Amino acid sequence: MRLEFDLDNVIVTEFGVGINDGNEQTFVAVPVDVEVQTALHEMVQATWEAMQRDDTEPTRYQPSEKHGSIEYLYLPIGDDLAKSVRELHNAKNLKITKLDDPSNIFCYFTRLTDNKKRCLTALRRASQFKGVLKKRLIRILDDTLKIIEDSVFKLDNDFDLLVDSVNVHILRPSGFEFAGKLKEAILNAVPKNMKSIRKDLPFVDFDGIEKYASTRPRAARYLASIRAQEETKNIDKAALKGLCKHTGVEVKESKGKVSVSKGHEMGFLEVLDRRRYEVSLVKEKPEHYLAGSRRKING
Repeated sequence: MRLEFDLDNVIVTEFGVGINDGNEQTFVAVPVDVEVQTALHEMVQATWEAMQRDDTEPTRYQPSEKHGSIEYLYLPIGDDLAKSVRELHNAKNLKITKLDDPSNIFCYFTRLTDNKKRCLTALRRASQFKGVLKKRLIRILDDTLKIIEDSVFKLDNDFDLLVDSVNVHILRPSGFEFAGKLKEAILNAVPKNMKSIRKDLPFVDFDGIEKYASTRPRAARYLASIRAQEETKNIDKAALKGLCKHTGVEVKESKGKVSVSKGHEMGFLEVLDRRRYEVSLVKEKPEHYLAGSRRKING
């Protein structure tokens, strides 16, 4: 996958932070000198190089997957789950401020512009950036160790994600989920995702599922994943009921509508997300499993 940006021809480097004031999160710009700009550019370069170490193409971010701590994934910038980072990437004229209260910083970022006026945004969760403020640091001055009394900020070696005009390139999925406020976004998307899935599966009564997922992030993640796969259109009712029966998910049918028994909501979502399956390697002894990760095999 290519980056829609020329890292060798950067003409503008901006720096900023995300601030959490308790009620909302806002992004502001902070002036930095040329040396800091150079360091930020080097961090972006290191991030892209880390993403290129794996020869395989990145897979699309799926909210129901258990991703590694470092794993190159992508998400189209127009996706609903990319809303928060997309708004930062597209923001104009960010308020310029100084860091009066660094304890409220939840992330820091840089925005680069190349010689074709294309923009690239890089973002990092601020755990290390803030943590140094709580420690006593010393430096050598005239062969003597002295306490550093000024506030000190420590940049990381790379960023959690990069955003160009086409995709969000993710190096650390947990950093993307934190900065992108994925928990809130996924819960808020339940009605929209449910509407799409209902259209594909009119023979299923989803009222109980929607109520269940509206307050449970894991169930809401499955709904987001099921909708993103776009593979619910041709599901056969009899096949769906059969798989539920074989994998221990209790469903009932009344007047042509399949309903899910209380307590089996997650199991039903796991079936739709292709996570519950049966293996029959031993004659007359079928085995049932739940996949912790799901990746389609082509061929």
